[in-house]
Amino acid sequence: MTDGPDTQIVDIDVSAEMEASFLEYAYSVIYSRALPDARDGLKPVQRRIVYMMQDMGLRPDRAYVKSARVVGEVMGKLHPHGDSAIYDALVRMAQSFSLRLPLVDGHGNFGSLDDGPAASRYTEARLAPASLAMTENLDEDVVDFVANYDNKLTQPSVLPAAVPNLLVNGAAGIAVGMATNMAPHNLIEVVAAARHLLDNPRATLDELMRFVPGPDLPGGGKIVGLEGVREAYETGRGRFVTRATTRVEKVSARRQGIVVTELPYMVGPEKVIEKIKDGVSNKKLEGISAVTDLTDRHHGLRLVIEVKNGFNPEAVLEKLYRYTPLEESFSINNVALVDGEPRTLGLKELLQVWVAHRLEVVRRRSSYRLRARRDRLHLVDGLLIAILDIDEVIQIIRAADDSAVAKERLRTAFDLSDIQAEYILELRLRRLTKFSRLELENEKSQLLAEIAELEEILGSESVLRAVVAREMDAAAAAHGTPRRTILLADGGALAPAAAVGARAGTKAPALSMEIEDSPCYALLSTTGLVARTTSDEPPVREGRRSAHDALRSVLHTSARAEVGVVTSQGRIVRLSLLDVPSLAPTSEPPSLGGGTPLAELVTLERGEDAIALVPLDGAAPIALGTALGVVKRVKADDIPSKDAWEAITLQDGDSVVGAGAAPDGDRLVFITTDASLLYFDAALVRPQGRAGTGMAGIKLGQDSRVTFFGALGADLNAAVATIAGPSDGLPGTAPGSAKWTPLAEYPTKGRATGGVRAHRFLKGEDTLLLAWAGPSPARASSAAGQPIDLPAEPGRRDGSGAALTVPVAGIG
Repeated sequence: MTDGPDTQIVDIDVSAEMEASFLEYAYSVIYSRALPDARDGLKPVQRRIVYMMQDMGLRPDRAYVKSARVVGEVMGKLHPHGDSAIYDALVRMAQSFSLRLPLVDGHGNFGSLDDGPAASRYTEARLAPASLAMTENLDEDVVDFVANYDNKLTQPSVLPAAVPNLLVNGAAGIAVGMATNMAPHNLIEVVAAARHLLDNPRATLDELMRFVPGPDLPGGGKIVGLEGVREAYETGRGRFVTRATTRVEKVSARRQGIVVTELPYMVGPEKVIEKIKDGVSNKKLEGISAVTDLTDRHHGLRLVIEVKNGFNPEAVLEKLYRYTPLEESFSINNVALVDGEPRTLGLKELLQVWVAHRLEVVRRRSSYRLRARRDRLHLVDGLLIAILDIDEVIQIIRAADDSAVAKERLRTAFDLSDIQAEYILELRLRRLTKFSRLELENEKSQLLAEIAELEEILGSESVLRAVVAREMDAAAAAHGTPRRTILLADGGALAPAAAVGARAGTKAPALSMEIEDSPCYALLSTTGLVARTTSDEPPVREGRRSAHDALRSVLHTSARAEVGVVTSQGRIVRLSLLDVPSLAPTSEPPSLGGGTPLAELVTLERGEDAIALVPLDGAAPIALGTALGVVKRVKADDIPSKDAWEAITLQDGDSVVGAGAAPDGDRLVFITTDASLLYFDAALVRPQGRAGTGMAGIKLGQDSRVTFFGALGADLNAAVATIAGPSDGLPGTAPGSAKWTPLAEYPTKGRATGGVRAHRFLKGEDTLLLAWAGPSPARASSAAGQPIDLPAEPGRRDGSGAALTVPVAGIG
């Protein structure tokens, strides 16, 4: 460069300049691109997409528009980066396999786990219903707005976020020197935990984990081992293992196969097939003859792995877990922005940030609405004054030289403010009718009521929290779905801890090919898990509680026996206990953390539930009770050799609610929704063949149904547990009241009678939500399988229950 009069040369320290520039770049990436805000769970590009689509009017009830148009609007007005980054973010928000609660409704090819999406010019998009909750009340000053990149427009610094998006959908991002990787969760569970934290700000992590026991992945599958999940909830960092959902079934007349119906999070079938082929070619995998992908839109994922004759499918599956993506690890790193700074957050901190954000949103919204209604009330008062003496108003306006003079004379004559006088001058003549005056008076009354309500919200922290709680419940009811991912406390159903141990660097034990035919107990839990013990020791003992689940059905049998699964549709499905996982012999106390979902072992029809396990040895008749009060004992020798058969012919609208082996001398127990209990000797029910329809078991009251039926031994120390609540409540949300009473306190009555009262309803209760009779002590569990304490002391036979704090999903 040639020196000249305008040339300036500045000496700088290169290392200092590089350090300062790199820090600015790092902060920009962290704050403006890679990390989500802990309040709404969105990165800037995601927030701008949702806001711009809402501004464009792309609601769920409107037509789709080309994705390219959305990308162009976002890039031109808000996002100072390339179109590919915007479209990639848009695509991810539309993928149901990436997000637990998609924010964008995509139309067209938005990709799959094994393939990318079509170009933005070929796809269309609009907002998903959940995005409306994310942007709700955005025009009511609930959040701060900031300037866009060229200071010509404004955009929200954060969205109101009526749903806890960060926990529900998770996040992934790589910044400079840090990264985030958060797992998706179930909306209903997260809202329940947030509600609990809202009511109990000092709640412990254990209390919150009763509502959020673990992640809920979009594709379902299983999470094996919950220690890493708890560590992540406590410290913000942890690791857990995800497994595919599999079952062993016959894929041809002479061959068995492993059918995969759900894969680990973000694992596609093509990747699994490729790894299986690699494992077979390098001799790591043996016993596999073919892999077929039968996935389609109607039936979902179905990956069939054929097993060669002579190989144990369970042993093959263990190898598949070890060498293929049928088992993957997920490392949690909960890093998000809090007040503009990256922080590592545990479960409680994440919930606290969202709860505080919702409190601030509702507080600001109430303040905005209060100002608006006070302003409107001020105008209405002015109009009412003018209408009372409208002739003088008209005379003043007609006599004035201009609007300014008229405005001043109106202010003086009627003692009005500038705003009121100006509003009267702009009044249309059609508003001067008698009917308009009535409308104004009604509007004033309504405004006064709304102002009082808003002042109450702003003046009372408890009322504000109640409003936030109601809106949380509404969001969960509108957008919540049942849990998809099964949580297993240890190695799971078919390969207990084998793959986990191998990945940790320890030598995993080989899966045994032969199982000794020793006495054991077959167990069916209230959450649908099935397992068997490894010894003849009873699974539940006095003074000990299940660590994970309540047992719905317990059957004494042997390890190589076949048992029957009684279903709600009156069928009995044959189940070999060789296919059922065994509990760890060191389990203290026994739990079903190592069980497997029964649906993986037997085929159930749509809407059909497993009710009980019954013996198929023909030693005793099998008793069945239905919701309409019918009872039947199936002859002990009338058991066919088929895999499934009908045990009772049901009426329309009827279903089986309980079953069990019932020899003469046993007691049959009915409990109804109107809190009536009846039990009588099983000998009063004559055994019938499989085609029989049964006979009257209990006389039902109006609109009443049977909620429990069971067969109990005559010498059994039995207890009766009941949960009462409202019949019109949302299932799984009303805790209700609970009590238990020894069965010996109930008198016996004859078959087909009405029974005696078993629970006195409190105010707001009108039905039994759950009931159970069986070996004492009774245990209760939540929908996630966590234990819930029942009253320590027994209640009176016809007494009321003690209030619960958590909804009960099962008793056993």
